[in-house]
Amino acid sequence: MTETKARAGEDMPLAHPGAEVKSAMAGFVNAFKDFQGDVKKSLQQQEERLTMLDRKTMTYARPALSAHAELDVPHKKAFAAYVRTGDDDGLRGLVLEGKAMSTAVNADGGYLVDPQTADSIRSMLVSTSSLRSVANVVQIEATSFDVLIDRSEVGSGWATEAAATTETATPTIERISIALHELSAMPKASQRLLDDSAFDVEGWLAGKIATRFIRAEAAAFVNGTGTDQPKGILLPTKVANASWTWGNLGYVPTGAAADFAASNASDCIVNLVYALSADYRANGTFVMNSKTAGAVRKMKDADGRFMWGDSLQAGEPARLMGYPVLIAEDMPDVGTNTYPIAFGDFRAGYTIAERPDLRILRDPFSAKPNVLFYAAKRVGGDVTDFAAIKLLKVAVS
Repeated sequence: MTETKARAGEDMPLAHPGAEVKSAMAGFVNAFKDFQGDVKKSLQQQEERLTMLDRKTMTYARPALSAHAELDVPHKKAFAAYVRTGDDDGLRGLVLEGKAMSTAVNADGGYLVDPQTADSIRSMLVSTSSLRSVANVVQIEATSFDVLIDRSEVGSGWATEAAATTETATPTIERISIALHELSAMPKASQRLLDDSAFDVEGWLAGKIATRFIRAEAAAFVNGTGTDQPKGILLPTKVANASWTWGNLGYVPTGAAADFAASNASDCIVNLVYALSADYRANGTFVMNSKTAGAVRKMKDADGRFMWGDSLQAGEPARLMGYPVLIAEDMPDVGTNTYPIAFGDFRAGYTIAERPDLRILRDPFSAKPNVLFYAAKRVGGDVTDFAAIKLLKVAVS
């Protein structure tokens, strides 16, 4: 019996030695595949999240034009609400970096206008017949603007190879400081008009402010005294051009005590043009008022030709002896010892300095039932090159 069992055991197959290894390896491979699947799924999810983040980033990283448009809209709406109703909640805490402002809120309750309104006012100022359209205009963030003028040149001389070189003259630097003064306007509107939603409140306000500023600036740039206002082109001491020195403006006489000369009246205009040196004369412009222009345009040269020529192109100024004419009504009329005409390179000769911001303060109490709008900006001006401007004086000599 025992022998029979032994033989039966010999007939049973024995277990293979590598079976357990194969089984373990198969389990490891399956587990590794599951791990790979989990990693792949995790990476795919991470990639989807990154793609979504990129889309959001691209949404916010818009072109400059779109960003600027979105920049203007919140302040424009808030500013319109402030002008119409006095509601300043939208402006408080709104900090913008626009063209014409660094912050929307002033400590004294005044608010800076939105860039679109500021640009509209600035464009109206530039397009008017004032020295601003021909002068050098700079925008600053300080209380004054210093101009450095080199009014001489480094000397030179001829020398031979063996001769000693002599010392030449050194340049002279002149500093002119232009102080800024506050220019203000105060238009008013009825509250009923402001309540009308169809009323373009910003356009109306910009037009009113620009009109007041234009009148005040034009007068100051010509006749300003420098006391709480810019210094005008007629403020410096005037001397005969033959004895001109730095710090003064040279003049040429008309040849008659109270008017242009009875004969050869146009000679003084020719003398005025050539009193200016050639480097300035290339950019020369005449400045006079309408009455003076009416008298000058009748003048003829020695050959009987009119010296005045009207422009045939829209927007181009009239020309006198080939040079443009700016009509500035604040220039004096022709009269004894007056200076009715200026000629020069005003881009070099006169500088206007201003701060770019414009502040609005709403006052609904002082003029009921109207609402006052106190607008203020800071501007200054002065002659910065006394050699670049010449004047015509009504005098015998």
